[in-house]
Amino acid sequence: MSSSDTHEHPSPAPRVRFFHREDRDQLTALVNAHAAAVVPGAGVSVNTVLSALERCPEEYVTDPWVAERVTLVAEERRRIVAAAHLLRYRDEPDVGDDYRDTGHVEWFVHVPSAGDGAAALLMPAALAQLDRWRVRARHADGHLPVPGVYGVPDAWPHVRAVFEAAGFVHTGGVEVLLLARSGGLPEPGPAPLPGLSARRSLGPLGTRITAVVDGAPVAYIELDTHLDRPERHARPGGTADIADLVLPDEPVPGLAGWLLGEARSWLELSGVDRLLSYADPDDADDTEETALLTGLGFTELGRTARGWTHRAA
Repeated sequence: MSSSDTHEHPSPAPRVRFFHREDRDQLTALVNAHAAAVVPGAGVSVNTVLSALERCPEEYVTDPWVAERVTLVAEERRRIVAAAHLLRYRDEPDVGDDYRDTGHVEWFVHVPSAGDGAAALLMPAALAQLDRWRVRARHADGHLPVPGVYGVPDAWPHVRAVFEAAGFVHTGGVEVLLLARSGGLPEPGPAPLPGLSARRSLGPLGTRITAVVDGAPVAYIELDTHLDRPERHARPGGTADIADLVLPDEPVPGLAGWLLGEARSWLELSGVDRLLSYADPDDADDTEETALLTGLGFTELGRTARGWTHRAA
C-alpha cells in the first residue's frame, strides 16, 4: 500500500455552471427545503420549479418586462448545493421605472455549511452575469415559486450573509408573515349585529365575503384561494391568503371573528387548510390588525426583509 492510499483524497472543489434539466429533482429539493423553513410543510412540484424558471404568470405586470432569464447552479460531488435564478428587465419605455434596465437575483439558495464554499463561488458568478448584461442597477430577492416565500426571511440567515458579503444592502421594508390553520379559525357563530348576513361575490383579488347589515356592507374579507395552482401541489390540502381585510373604523365586538368564521366555512368547502396573511410592522393599522389576527387563530411565522440593492465597491 502506498503512502498516498493511507490519506483521504481531497474533496473536489465545487463548480458553477448553467442549470441542466437533469438537475430538476435536486433543485426542487433545495427550493423546498428553503420554503419549508419559512412556511411549515411548504413545497412545490418539480414541474412548478421548471415552469418558474421560464416565466412567472402570476406576476402579470412585471413578468412581460423580463428580457432574459438565467439559472446557475453550484455542484459538489454531483450534488447541487447552491442555485441562483437571474432576471434582466428590458430597457424600453413600457417597462416601469424601477425595473427598466435592471438585473435581479430573483432568488438564491444554498445548503448551509455544506454549500458555503459553493455559495461563495456562485454569487460572484451571478454578479458577473449581471455585469455582462450591463444593467444600470442590481437587485436581489428570495422570491421562490412558493406561496408566502419572498424577500429574505429571518429563517435564512445563511442567504442574508451571502447577500451582505457580496455588497447587497437591505433598502426596502420588512413584512410579518402570519399563518392560521383553517380549522383553527373561529367557528361560524351567531351574528354580532342584528340583521347581519354574509354575501359572497368575486372581488378584484379573489373571493370576497362581505358582512351586510340591512343591505349595506359594513366589512369584508377577500380570499385568494388560487395561490396553489394545480401543477404546484406537492402536499395534500391547499394554501390561501387574505388578499384584503376591511373592518369598520369604529370596532364592532365580535365582527372580525364572525367574518373569519364565514371565511373558515368557505375555505373548508374549498379544500384549503391554511390561510396566510402579511403585515407591515411599522404601520399602525397593520400592527393593530396583526394583534387582532393573532387573537383569532393566526401565528407569526417570522419576518422577511424585502428589497435588496447592490452597492458596488
